[in-house]
Amino acid sequence: MAIRHLAAAAASLVLTATVCAAESRGPVTNLPLPRYVSMKAATGNVRRGPSLTHKIDWVFKRRGMPLEITAEYGHWRRVQDRDGAGGWVHYALLSGVRTVLIEEDMLTVHARPDTRAPVTAAFELGVVARLGECEPDWCEISAGGYSGWAPKKKLWGVAPDELRE
Repeated sequence: MAIRHLAAAAASLVLTATVCAAESRGPVTNLPLPRYVSMKAATGNVRRGPSLTHKIDWVFKRRGMPLEITAEYGHWRRVQDRDGAGGWVHYALLSGVRTVLIEEDMLTVHARPDTRAPVTAAFELGVVARLGECEPDWCEISAGGYSGWAPKKKLWGVAPDELRE
């Protein structure tokens, strides 16, 4: 009897893991959820729901701003910014080009992913930088003609465990 209960529990765990894995992919694109993108357009209406009939709550006004996609529905993506503000945006306003927001004022970036490496630049709080390669604790970023490696934990728009080549 106990073996039957264990088998049922194991089957339940497998089913739960399968459902959770399926839920971590977008139903439209089959891409991971959540995931990061950036604003392609200079302005983008943020709506309460996934259609043109839904009310516009506000407008994103920063081209290149990193956003996190948390859901998909047809041509619409539910996004949120660094502060958690968000709503539904038409997919045509978004880009797969990855950017990050600098989360520390005068963040120094280095020639290599090492605090002892020469400093190549310092970025102000709130700068939007292009995201390049990422290692476990560091990412290469560029903005305004300057580039270097920054600690990943000082950037918004990249997952803590994300690696990029």
